[in-house]
Amino acid sequence: MKIHKLISDSATLAELVERLAAAPFVAVDTEFMRENTYWPELCLIQIASSEEAAAIDPMAEGIDLKPLLDLLVDNDDVLKVFHAGGQDLEIIYNLTGKTPAPLFDTQIAAMALGFGEQVGYSSLVESMLGHALDKGARFTDWSRRPLDKRQIDYAIADVTHLSTIFPRMVDKLRKNGRGDWLDDEMERLADPSSFAFAPEDAWKRLKLPGRNPQLLGRLKALAAWREREARSKNLPRGRIIKDDTLGELASHPPKTQDDLGRVRGLSQGWRSNDIGGRLMEALEGAEPLSADDLPERGPKRPGLTKDAVLVSDLLKLLLKIRSRETGVASKLIARSDDLEALAAGVRDGLPILRGWRFEQFGRDALDLVEGRLAFATEDGRLKMTRTAI
Repeated sequence: MKIHKLISDSATLAELVERLAAAPFVAVDTEFMRENTYWPELCLIQIASSEEAAAIDPMAEGIDLKPLLDLLVDNDDVLKVFHAGGQDLEIIYNLTGKTPAPLFDTQIAAMALGFGEQVGYSSLVESMLGHALDKGARFTDWSRRPLDKRQIDYAIADVTHLSTIFPRMVDKLRKNGRGDWLDDEMERLADPSSFAFAPEDAWKRLKLPGRNPQLLGRLKALAAWREREARSKNLPRGRIIKDDTLGELASHPPKTQDDLGRVRGLSQGWRSNDIGGRLMEALEGAEPLSADDLPERGPKRPGLTKDAVLVSDLLKLLLKIRSRETGVASKLIARSDDLEALAAGVRDGLPILRGWRFEQFGRDALDLVEGRLAFATEDGRLKMTRTAI
């Protein structure tokens, strides 16, 4: 494989992208910093086909990333391969308003191949390629320039290994007939709505202090205010104001800006500064949540009776057995809330009752719930038995 090291000019990058556009797939990774910012600061992009690999410096003066970004989000002929790509996708979405497609995530694929849930990249490389990764540059400040040879080699190795692992994973998925199992998961990962986050929805990510419409209305207004402040200043939310302080302000709203100086977690400066004034404006404009917007009381799906709780526990045991038998991570097969819903009597809209999940688990799960399947022991070993009803 040809390695190009660090590309820092537009012409060389455009030439690389033109060649990569003819490849069936590209492996992609990014390095970024976000400890001190709201928006992740993109510091390096690594990309590889089966024939060549390079690191690209997005911080280089005057570099035009558009050809590369167009390849990632607008070229449907090239498959984009990531490992645990959620944060990489977020960065690309922030830059383009789109997510890469078509998409393949090797961490999700590993769940269907017996590597367990959320296998780390180092473990995957060691399992599939037989050698350990150099972890010496993991804690690099990728925003500092110049980057030395070891840092660049470390970064490029991520995509060179990924470009080797990907075809092997696809071959395994084809041999065991599990390739189609991943379509829904990849589509969900690439859904742009996962990254389009409105400030007005920020309150939903907080620990909610009850269901009082007035209190939650104030919390919604304050959380949206903080989100806008954090974005405009490019600072982490907690640097603007902590979650606990936000909840305290919503529960015990100050009557005047001068009262902010007595709120735990705020300095005396909030009594007179502009940001304190904007906070008070947000509070004054808060409206009670409507009944439709109030959070649900408990789980949205039907509550479980005592017997249904026992059935749910049996379903979880069945899931554990099926996961062990098939070598597929239980998280990929079914989620706990789906099992609880099935135990509570829900039949419509459950992923485990359609497609490959039904064949691998859902049919037996339904039989267990409806009394056609039972657990038994034989010679000290747990097994499933069919019942006559």
